[in-house]
Amino acid sequence: MTGRILTFGQAVNEALRIAMTTDPTVILLGEDVVGGGDRANVDVGEMGGVFGTTRGLATAFPGRVLDTPISETALIGAAVGAAATGMRPIAELMFIDFIGTCLDPLLNQAAKLRYMSGGKARVPVTVRTMTGAGMQAAAQHSQSLYGITAGIPGLKTVIPATPYDAKGLLLAAIRDDDPVIFCEPKGVLFSSGEVPEGDYEVPIGKARLARTGTDVSLVGMGATVPLCEQAADLLALDGISAEVLDLRSLAPLDEAAILATLEKTGRLIVVDEATPRCGIASDVAALCADRGFGLLKGPVKRVTAPDAPVPFSKELEQAYMPSAAKIVDAVREQRRR
Repeated sequence: MTGRILTFGQAVNEALRIAMTTDPTVILLGEDVVGGGDRANVDVGEMGGVFGTTRGLATAFPGRVLDTPISETALIGAAVGAAATGMRPIAELMFIDFIGTCLDPLLNQAAKLRYMSGGKARVPVTVRTMTGAGMQAAAQHSQSLYGITAGIPGLKTVIPATPYDAKGLLLAAIRDDDPVIFCEPKGVLFSSGEVPEGDYEVPIGKARLARTGTDVSLVGMGATVPLCEQAADLLALDGISAEVLDLRSLAPLDEAAILATLEKTGRLIVVDEATPRCGIASDVAALCADRGFGLLKGPVKRVTAPDAPVPFSKELEQAYMPSAAKIVDAVREQRRR
């Protein structure tokens, strides 16, 4: 590390800039990835998306950063087609909630072309998309639907928790010859951390041990990782040593790392922003029951959102989301059983 501090969004911007500088086939397209201009007879400059993540790239790379019509089907379809014909596109699906309108190009084309061509075709498309609640964006802009893409063979899905991993995982995703869904959790979008200068990659499919411990394993992803770290601090006050594992990659999933931390502590809590049915938390729990049953000292506990849409009310939204307090409660309940 260099001591240089960037926000999560700045780290994403830097990764995009490096990828476009080092590879002329990399293009960026999406709704308002440029933004501004005189579309409303008002010159507001280059906005760079809803949160300014892509600001400055259209100026730096003229003709390679493309604002698209408000049609997720069109922009994702165009990106998949460009990837299949030799480009390395990055498509911004503004919110993962909109994946229902453009799933077919990902599900039936990008995920399957390499397999159906016997390995002759490549579809190196990266889909950047925001996930999670916490900004009072209500039920249609606050979901964590990464379980959908993680469950599709042929797609890779990653979800960084830190600015360091945001930069390194995004560079790895862009250079991967398979389609990658790159999730940007709202809960850590404005977090800050050390990010080295220059070009580096974080390998897809490898979890990160964020904190070592001996009594219980807290497994998180994206915005739930800092919650696990906060819970570990609270548990330490009670003399409970918690290990924190950051999955980073949901597909492929680092099963070896999950089983290794379970073997070390014998107790595991998995924390997921998504709803409880058919999600990553359930998948991790099933893995532990199937391949780690003999390691368990107690039942695997899941801390997730409830089986309901995300509420708009700030108070209800906070009650809906996982929290450090809920994680601590789950640990205490597990230890009583």
